[in-house]
Amino acid sequence: MLSSIALPALIPGPLAAAEAGVAPATIRKWVQLGHLRAAGKAGRAQLFRLEDVFAAERTARRRARTA
Repeated sequence: MLSSIALPALIPGPLAAAEAGVAPATIRKWVQLGHLRAAGKAGRAQLFRLEDVFAAERTARRRARTA
């Protein structure tokens, strides 16, 4: 029996940045700070789950408000 569960799509950093409305450098900074983790690689490019990117973005906005 085949499962109907969809696997999360993995997208490269520049596309993840565009979806979250931030610069690609911000995605790289979130990775460096440990707020976001790559879910895979395609060659040298890191791939991310969009839901992980949005979670990191919410966390960053929350921290910016409390700072």
